[in-house]
Amino acid sequence: MTSLTPSPKQLRLIIETDDFDSALRFYRDVLGMPEQLAFATEGDDRVAILHAGIATIELATPTHAENIDDVEGAPHSPGTLRIALEVDDTEEAVAVAHRAGAEVIAPPVKTPFQSLNARVQGPAGWQVTFFQELETLEERASRDGFTTDDARTR
Repeated sequence: MTSLTPSPKQLRLIIETDDFDSALRFYRDVLGMPEQLAFATEGDDRVAILHAGIATIELATPTHAENIDDVEGAPHSPGTLRIALEVDDTEEAVAVAHRAGAEVIAPPVKTPFQSLNARVQGPAGWQVTFFQELETLEERASRDGFTTDDARTR
């Protein structure tokens, strides 16, 4: 598929926080996101650009977001900002975050869509979902419910 619109090269999520040191420690040191060089002036002008692997955008209706909350066992709170990070080991990621002081909102649970999900409360009001894929995209392609939005029956 050829598009006349240029494709983005990078997704950058910007989290503004009053407790920069806590957020930096959590995302860089606890979650292991490597930091790259970034420009700031002096004093309280601080920034850190952290790598989180491949970035995707998940668009979801309020109904879908509520369904995911139900599956994960997390309370539904509309409008809550959430980051989802794919990890090799959800249980270990939650344990590391919890030892670093993050509140566990929902412990690891195997989802109907074959991932192991858990959620913690991160800094600056953001929730962090850890997910571990339990099957490949190719395996999912043969299962009911997995399709693109334009092919989905309504």
